[in-house]
Amino acid sequence: MEHFQSIVEQVGMAVDAAGVLVIVVGILVASLKAILPSPGPKGADRYTIYRQRLGRAILLGLELLVAGDIIRTVAVAPTLQNLAVLGLIVVIRTFLSFSLEMEVSGRWPWQEKPGRAR
Repeated sequence: MEHFQSIVEQVGMAVDAAGVLVIVVGILVASLKAILPSPGPKGADRYTIYRQRLGRAILLGLELLVAGDIIRTVAVAPTLQNLAVLGLIVVIRTFLSFSLEMEVSGRWPWQEKPGRAR
């Protein structure tokens, strides 16, 4: 059983590392695309696209970080205290994800995309 817990802990840490890597690489790529001259939008449009790229990278990274927390908490040490801490972390990160989604797309995640018919 200890061997299984060790493997699951390492998997959780790898998923966390992937989340951090996604955020860092996303920031670098978005920043490079915003800084380097390219044919395309200028001024405010360029800034909006930059913010959207940053937001998408952070959203994806947050999803991976939540997954890593879930893996480690549920599989390794599912105590009531650890589950309560996990619940709080998930609530905070979900709120951040909703806020970022609103910033990136201009709508809440549960709202339909504009121009989409039912």
